[in-house]
Amino acid sequence: MLVLALAAPPAQAEEGLVPTSVVGDAIPESLTGAPGDAARGRAIVVDRIRGLCLLCHAGPFPEERFQGNLAPDLTGVGGRLSPGQLRLRLVDGRALNPETIMPSYYNLAGLARVGRAWQGRPILSAAEIEDVVAFLATLREAGPEKSR
Repeated sequence: MLVLALAAPPAQAEEGLVPTSVVGDAIPESLTGAPGDAARGRAIVVDRIRGLCLLCHAGPFPEERFQGNLAPDLTGVGGRLSPGQLRLRLVDGRALNPETIMPSYYNLAGLARVGRAWQGRPILSAAEIEDVVAFLATLREAGPEKSR
């Protein structure tokens, strides 16, 4: 089995971030060494100030109005992507798509146009990344067909 590491630099411990190892299209190891809490992860995903996910993504959140349509729907994402694949997309989606508009939630390297409040710190902590991964992994149902 051939394993390729992507060109994205790993987060550096001296920056206060847990080092990560990209294997193929995933970060297979938990950033905390423990599983996240899906309920806390859901709260982050629907929080329009903390997670910001629904600005671009829609999903199975009927109580949330004005969900985004710029990025893939989160419905069923846990059935399409492994926890490691989800983790890489959250940590730094640029590893998979250098042109992505998705924020790097847990990487400080190579960022441009970072707001003053966010300079020198990640958007989400390692534990919060694991919480979001735990929640997204529960979204396994495809959901109803959406008309366009």
